[in-house]
Order: sequence, then C-alpha cells, then structure tokens
Amino acid sequence: MTRSNGSGICRNHAKYLVFALILVMFPLFPPIIGSTGASTKPFPFHPGEKLTYRAKWGFIQAGELTLEVLPVETIDGVKAYHFAMIMKTSPTIDHIYKVRERQDSYCDVDMTHSILCKKVSEGEHPRDVIVNFYWDKLEATRSNFGEKMAPVHIAPGTFDTVSLYYVIRFKDIKENSLIEIPVSEGHNNIMVRVSVARRETIKIDEKIYDTFEVIPDMEKLEAQHVVKKGDVPELVIWFTADDKRIPVKIQSKVRVGYFVFELIAAEP
Repeated sequence: MTRSNGSGICRNHAKYLVFALILVMFPLFPPIIGSTGASTKPFPFHPGEKLTYRAKWGFIQAGELTLEVLPVETIDGVKAYHFAMIMKTSPTIDHIYKVRERQDSYCDVDMTHSILCKKVSEGEHPRDVIVNFYWDKLEATRSNFGEKMAPVHIAPGTFDTVSLYYVIRFKDIKENSLIEIPVSEGHNNIMVRVSVARRETIKIDEKIYDTFEVIPDMEKLEAQHVVKKGDVPELVIWFTADDKRIPVKIQSKVRVGYFVFELIAAEP
C-alpha cells in the first residue's frame, strides 16, 4: 500500500469520544518481529481482534463503537499495523447529534510511530481527512476533502489519536506512574501525559475487573496549559491490573454530563 497525499486526524472533541476507545487483549501470541527486526516483545493485540463497546449518556443508550486490528500492510516499504475504529450513534442520539465515523490508523509493527491515518465522518460536521507522517523530515501533513494544510513539525515517536491507546496497551502500567506520548493530528503537536491513579474494582454487567484508573491529559506542546487542583478529568480509562492491561471502560466529559464506553463483546 502506498500512502495517500495530504494528512489528517481531526482534533479531539468531546463529541468524538471514539478516540477514547477501550481495547481488549487476548492471550499473548508468539512474539512479533517488527520492521527493524529488533523487537521481540510479545504484543497484547494481533490481527483479527475485534472489540465492540456500547456507549451510554447517563441512562440513554448512545450508540456503539467497534475497533479492529486488520491484517498487516506494507506502506512505502514499511510493515504496518492497521487499526480501524467505527463509531455510530443510536437512533435516539441521532436526533440530537448524529455520528457515523470511521478512522484508520497505520503504525510500524514495532509500534514506535504512526505512518498514516484517515478519518471519514458523516453528520453535522462531515470530514474526509488524511494525515501522513514523514519521518525523514519530522513532519506531518493534513488534508480535508483534498484541501491541504501546511505541514507541522513532529517529535520522534509521534502517534495519531487512534493508535494512542494501542501504545498505552504496550506500555507497562504501574500505580502512581506517568507515561508521556507525543501525538499529532496533522495540524498540531500534543503531548499526552498518561497518569496511572488508583487501583479499583469495577463491574460491567456480570463481569468484575481489577483495574488501574488511568487519566490521559492532553497538553499542547506549543501552548502548555496548567490543570488546576479539583478539575474533573475529561477522560478516564480503566485498564485491568494484570499483564494483559485490558482497557475495559472509559468515561469522557462532555458539555452536559459524561459518555461512558463499556466492553460488551470481543472476537475471536
């Protein structure tokens, strides 16, 4: 596969909480050798994995989200994971804010950086966005419906917003730890500071999970902000407190209340 011209993943928005997907792990499979041949670390995800989440807004069934790991592809000679995320709102929410969205993310199989990402959405704010990552120049470029934006500088090891959560899965999650991951949407530079807070037992339907509460904080590199004491996190993710690090629930703050995504099915 050859990368497309242009760029783009849109800026995270409360109404597009899908980037906050939770991903499920299955038993570890044989180690994957990445594009450099240097990685021997077993990955907690693999092609064929498909996850389904329900979205709730208070007591209202707000929609459904699915996330898949598709077959490995080759982009400009580099082997890449292909992640696909699809979000659709329920008929009830469609009357308020309809979302039909698909995002595709491609990262090198060593999970060291993004290569390409795409976003197509219908509804109130339609988009056809492409983001390309050019590592020889340390630049990302973005386009929307073919309209190109000026390239932006990116830090080494930068990812897009969809692959972000796969990266977190690959990291070691420990209580009271901090993980920093650079992210670009093709028009900005963002540092995600992932803080691991308390350990907590949560229940989804009839399943009980021992989890770590993880709070990703989005901070612009070019205009850093300060989080005040007492501020309510805009995004919280609960990962299982084992070596599988399964993200089983997220809570995202919106203008009125919260959206909650909970895992309801996993394949295979």
